[in-house]
Amino acid sequence: MSMTETPAQHEQPEQHGDNPRTGAHRRDNSVQRRRVLIGGGTVAVVGGLAVAGIASADPTSAKKGKPKAAKSTSASASASASASATTVCTLNAEVTEGPYSLDGALVREDIREDKEGFEVRYTFTVVDVAGDCAPLAGALVELWHCDSLGEYSGFVGGNGHEEEDNGTFLRGGQITDADGRVNITSIWPGHYISRAVHVHMRVHTDVTLTDDSYTGGEVIHTGQLFFDEDINAEVQATSPYSANTTQETLLSDDSIYDDGGASSGLLTLTALGSSVSDGYAATLTVGVDG
Repeated sequence: MSMTETPAQHEQPEQHGDNPRTGAHRRDNSVQRRRVLIGGGTVAVVGGLAVAGIASADPTSAKKGKPKAAKSTSASASASASASATTVCTLNAEVTEGPYSLDGALVREDIREDKEGFEVRYTFTVVDVAGDCAPLAGALVELWHCDSLGEYSGFVGGNGHEEEDNGTFLRGGQITDADGRVNITSIWPGHYISRAVHVHMRVHTDVTLTDDSYTGGEVIHTGQLFFDEDINAEVQATSPYSANTTQETLLSDDSIYDDGGASSGLLTLTALGSSVSDGYAATLTVGVDG
């Protein structure tokens, strides 16, 4: 992937197999390129700056032959890395939400429904950059991504597989608590043609909750989340992901990820067991202009 991508390239719609079906969904063409602060791990406010763990933020770690144990770092390792870091705030621009967003996501902690795959326990900390990186409470953090066969709910068939489509699997979000934190449980995504494995994210403010969803509000951040390339290779080679035989795009060749580590949405991963099938905890600190 070229390191000289232009902003316009980041705003191109993603292609899902040979049938992007871009007319069947809403796509926001007015994405503003706000500046946001993103880091891996847990955040602490020190002198008006968010100090974030950067254990998985090194964009060259996957290319240096670093052992996987170092990538699946513990919380204490992340804290040590942040303490020694000379740069504690990393700024980057937002990216396109892509063509597979839907309005009215369910507000729930577990978005898996009946989808098979390896568990991912996300923990996000949202901070307000304009407010001295203070935690942003009451914000809706929304995620959506494809299943192990590379199919999105609401758009099943785009990656060449037939399955039931209820329009809600692997979609949903949660409201941040007083510390700006939110927990969401899902599965590791599969892959589809032209994009590396990824998860979509939006952060909303001022939403009105309904029985199981929300109305109104303002989207203040749109981003995408990415996974360590070596760990992902193991995942995609293991059932049920291995049943997806469509061509996979590597993280290093992705048109959206710009090799910026956590500043570009690369998650900090902690293994939940001895095998990739045991799943991972995934953390990221997301700073927005709230």
